[in-house]
Amino acid sequence: MSACLSSTSFNNMNRLLIRAVLLESLGICVAQQVPLMLAPPTQVRFDSVDYRNILRWTPPNASVPLQYFVQWKIYGELEWLDVEGCQGILKHHCDLSSVTPDLREWYYARVHAFFLPSSKSAWALSPRFSPRFDTKINPPILKLNVTEQGIVVRLKPSKALIRKLQNKLHHKIYVTRTGGEEEVFEMECCLNKLTLRELQHKETYCLQAQTTIPHQAKSSTRGTLKCVTAV
Repeated sequence: MSACLSSTSFNNMNRLLIRAVLLESLGICVAQQVPLMLAPPTQVRFDSVDYRNILRWTPPNASVPLQYFVQWKIYGELEWLDVEGCQGILKHHCDLSSVTPDLREWYYARVHAFFLPSSKSAWALSPRFSPRFDTKINPPILKLNVTEQGIVVRLKPSKALIRKLQNKLHHKIYVTRTGGEEEVFEMECCLNKLTLRELQHKETYCLQAQTTIPHQAKSSTRGTLKCVTAV
């Protein structure tokens, strides 16, 4: 009788031990299948210069490289759309110029982080963005050439601005003489060359250029100051 009880107790202990091992293994498998929530990116915002609309964000603190997925939509629309070329990317920015071209519209974008096999963050949303009101305009590149006829001024706007508003760009040239007197010359659409004549011999002239978009009441800052001496 004693030997029989010992055998039964031993078998029961084995069954309990096997069950515990199986439960522990099952628990590990379940834990591995539960997605780990990553912290979302922060400071999601549009950085727009000359209507080149770049979405930027700050990555969450993570010890592993993360992938990012970007979506966009027009303000008032319900459907979010994937940004082609910005799905599963490693960089922390995405060019949305091709999907946000309409100056009359307002846009949103969002981004989330992802780590294989199944860990992902919540979506992080950008502020509402308007290409017309939120883009910053760069001044044109200013080139000067002193001749006997005067100072030849040439302007070179950015290619992005030319593509977007080629027939609507105006410019201002600010000319300061040695004594501090300033004169402003306005260059209408499509004119990128100006010659300043009737200059004082050996007097120094300092010039700055500015881009303006009259129909949007928008303008750039003044560009770099360049000085030349008349012959």
